[in-house]
Amino acid sequence: MPRSKKGKRSSNKGGRNGVKGGSGASDDDLASDVLSHYSSASENASVLDDSPGAGEPLDEQTAQEETEDKLKQCIDNLMDKSAKTRLAALESLRGAFSSRLLCDFLTERRLTISDCLERSLRKGGGEEQAAAATVCAQLCVQLGGGDESEEGFKILRPVLSAIMIDGCASVAARQSCASALGMCCYVSAAEDGEDLVKSMSHLESVFTTSYPNFEGTLPTPKAGTPGLHSAALHAWALLVTLCPASRLTVLLDIHLLKLQACLESSDVNYRIAVGETIALLVELGRDIDREFEDSDMLCECLKGLATDGNKHRAKNDRRKQRSIFREVLHYIENEDFTEEKIRFGVEGIYIDSWMRRRVYDAFKEVLESGVRHHLQFNPLLRDIFGLGPPLILDSSVKASKISRFEKHLFNSAAFKARTKLRNKVRDKRADVM
Repeated sequence: MPRSKKGKRSSNKGGRNGVKGGSGASDDDLASDVLSHYSSASENASVLDDSPGAGEPLDEQTAQEETEDKLKQCIDNLMDKSAKTRLAALESLRGAFSSRLLCDFLTERRLTISDCLERSLRKGGGEEQAAAATVCAQLCVQLGGGDESEEGFKILRPVLSAIMIDGCASVAARQSCASALGMCCYVSAAEDGEDLVKSMSHLESVFTTSYPNFEGTLPTPKAGTPGLHSAALHAWALLVTLCPASRLTVLLDIHLLKLQACLESSDVNYRIAVGETIALLVELGRDIDREFEDSDMLCECLKGLATDGNKHRAKNDRRKQRSIFREVLHYIENEDFTEEKIRFGVEGIYIDSWMRRRVYDAFKEVLESGVRHHLQFNPLLRDIFGLGPPLILDSSVKASKISRFEKHLFNSAAFKARTKLRNKVRDKRADVM
């Protein structure tokens, strides 16, 4: 979806700072302390507590300083000789980056952290590589879509790509690197056509190995590869949303029919990833050309998956598959998307298209349970989802509850506004036809 790099933060060229820290606590204790600090502090990050004796500026500042000291120790531990210590530090940073916004703290240390992550990716074991790749993606989200994030991506893209396409690397590490490559490129290099093309090409080299051969037969997947193919395909689909119409037309011609063949894959999660990607490609194809049509064969295949009752498949797999493919089929046949509302604080966003769902799911995968917190406070996510600047609420606003009737009136007005907007869009499309 369209994004801009407005409001870039000024680049701090002196960001390669040394990190000091001298805690006598064990690695596990340190990780637990950082996570507990962030889970408790994030609840009151923007709203003052007006209870007596609570929320005093000095106490809040002291807590912030203590938390930053622990984070500095975690960053220092990324350079430790012990693999266990490095892994514990990565897991601590992963939890902290997910649960709170740390842009100012990280901007000053971005080059140090990027160097440490690159070292873990190049020299660490599979588990350390997977954790480091996830933290890479979170770091880019924390820094936003400005020069700082792009600078980090330039450092990390080569090593993320190298691990992802390395057949000898851990499957878990390759999968994590695929997801990180997609997210880092989406956040950092949307306006850099070269990085976008290179990243998409590397992702294609991974999931296209699941395409049928010249005889039309699907290859037999090796252990763990369906998960890798799903991660690469989802990351590629995220980047497809950034492509111009001319590039998108080429991608549709190359991939749509071959992806349709992959709906016969033996892995349910890969079948679902393929189905969602097909729906996204059809949606984008219809946006650029109202004459774009799907094949009758595709609809028949989707109908079979939406009503699949094969007993040789697990019951939960069949239920999950039928639910997703009913949505896909409904959209392909009727251009009707099942809308979903994501609530956070006093706000919410509507997931009303396959493109919007792919973008939201990508951030949810990287930020995990912290995605709602970032939707509230992270300028990058708020820009992407059209939320505007973060809301500044005092305790009286947060304490006041909206009645059920007021919520009903608000939702009704919002629904009417969306309906009018959609009707206008449909009228414009009809004129084009």
